[in-house]
Amino acid sequence: MTAVTDQDHTDEMDHADHADDGRDADAKDERPENPPPVEAAQEIGDQEDTDGHARVRADTSGRTESRAAVDPANPTDPEEATGSWDDGLIARRVNETTAAQQAAAVEIRASRGQQTAHPAQVPAPLAYDGPLRSRLDALRELVGLSRTRLDSGTLAEAGRVLDEAAARRRLSGQHTVVAIAGATGSGKSQLFNALAGVAISETGVRRPTTAAPIACSWSDGAATLIDRIGIPGRLRRRPLQSAEMEAQLRGLVLVDLPDHDSAAVAHREQVDRVLALVDAVIWVVDPEKYADAILHERYLRPMAGHAEVMFVVLNQIDRLPGEAADQVLDDLRRLLDEDGIALGEYGEPGATVLSLSALTGDGIPELREVLGQFVADRGAAARRISADVDAAAWRLRPVYATGRRTGLSEEARDEFAARLADSVGATAAGEAAERAWLRNANRACGTPWLRLWRWYNDRREPTTGRLPVRAQEDEEATARQRVEQAVRTVADRASGGLPAPWAQAVREAAVRGAQGLPEALDELAARAGLPVGRPPRPGWWPAAVLAQASMTILQVVGGLWLLGQIIGFMAPNLGVPVLLMVAGIIGGPLVEWSCRMAARGPARRYGFDAERRLREAAAGCGRARVLDPLAAELLRYREVREQYGRVTGAGVGTG
Repeated sequence: MTAVTDQDHTDEMDHADHADDGRDADAKDERPENPPPVEAAQEIGDQEDTDGHARVRADTSGRTESRAAVDPANPTDPEEATGSWDDGLIARRVNETTAAQQAAAVEIRASRGQQTAHPAQVPAPLAYDGPLRSRLDALRELVGLSRTRLDSGTLAEAGRVLDEAAARRRLSGQHTVVAIAGATGSGKSQLFNALAGVAISETGVRRPTTAAPIACSWSDGAATLIDRIGIPGRLRRRPLQSAEMEAQLRGLVLVDLPDHDSAAVAHREQVDRVLALVDAVIWVVDPEKYADAILHERYLRPMAGHAEVMFVVLNQIDRLPGEAADQVLDDLRRLLDEDGIALGEYGEPGATVLSLSALTGDGIPELREVLGQFVADRGAAARRISADVDAAAWRLRPVYATGRRTGLSEEARDEFAARLADSVGATAAGEAAERAWLRNANRACGTPWLRLWRWYNDRREPTTGRLPVRAQEDEEATARQRVEQAVRTVADRASGGLPAPWAQAVREAAVRGAQGLPEALDELAARAGLPVGRPPRPGWWPAAVLAQASMTILQVVGGLWLLGQIIGFMAPNLGVPVLLMVAGIIGGPLVEWSCRMAARGPARRYGFDAERRLREAAAGCGRARVLDPLAAELLRYREVREQYGRVTGAGVGTG
């Protein structure tokens, strides 16, 4: 804290009283009788947009801006009545010149009993470029498509990144919030004070010294950003009023954090919370703890993707003799490279590594220059959000990409349809249809005597000795097992190569589709089986029937002729009747054999048609109940995979 003596405070107020002698009574009433001392003012934070306090700012050129508002809940509060300490204008030089400027800043000119207020300019919100907006939109779409497939814990980090990106976008794009983090005794608070040009953060040998985050803003309009971090007004500061320093670091909001290795759990929790909200981080290490495992394993290594918004500062180099500082700095760079942190060397993007001494001031101008360029670029917030998106995408990679080809091949579909066809006996149905066609052909084209003989043998053949017919229950059980096996096989084929959540969703869809599938197949088999009635006949069948009837007539005529000759009714002449009978006896089987040869092709086609109808019916049922749900799940996965590719900025490459 800036040391301010009672005498300095008395001189300052006397100077202000003399400056008010020529003003009217209304203007005098605007000033409190007992204005707060400078020491109390140092504890007031930047309240310009949150608490409604009055704000008065005096720059080095002597211009005065004032904005007054009285809190109706506490109208008698001296600090709120004067409206002089809202921005926490501390770290003023305690000398004659600064005292006069403070007295002039407290002046509030009144006209007709009212204060003159100058509205503050609202800083422009942050704007993301096209690629980052596209990635955020893709991440939002990805989370929406995945809510029914992934648990909330898996999507929590992505949701947090989206929320923080939206919250940061609504806030100032003209300010950059940079946190100073470090271990106990690393000198981060001392570096914080050195950058501010005045002792703001408490330093000392007691550990831990910094108990709560402290914010210091180099320009107005950062109150909402500091509110987002959760730093109260009493812990908000302003740096030393210097035109050169303000021009160099304009837009910077510097936050001093507690020790990340503090023994107090609350301190470590505050560090983790604030690090997730700031735009950039300055890691302060010392020659003793720069290789600390906690720092590298808990913070630097997980934040390797945030190298472009990261500064690593080796402090206390005044304690190192000779070239030891360069050796320690080189070893620090080696450790950072092992952590996967890209170093911003030779014009390449990456972390900035510097060495300095906050105690002696060695290296502070270089850090201030680099930090000023970093803040003036106005791109830290967008780069931080982009790095957060990269980190969230990397954590989600196991549930979206496996590097293997995914999908259901045509071969797997055909195999599934074939298994279903076998379960309903499509092949057997086709063979039965072919046999039925041939039997019908035999009935039409076979000799009457042969058909009579076959009928007689069928009637005389005993039932003993035949194989027992399989029970219907056994056939249904076997068919159900075949269907279940077919569903499991196609589900395994479809889920192969998918990440675990999506593979599980595919298998669940297959199980749901398999419910009632055997019954549906049986019903389809009954409808798509053999048609009612006899099989159709080709056009040549009437001629074959006529030829067979002619052969039978020849046999009958020849037989009757011979019988007439035997009984003496007709004159003996064996040649003609015998020739007629032989022609009928040989011609009948010959016609039957010819018809059977001619009937093989149509019978086979008829059987194939019956088998095809049954296979198509089974395949259609399986497609509607199993394959279509599987395809829907695979399509959903393809959509989320494409969105994931947009999030990462490249294709996933999983085929």
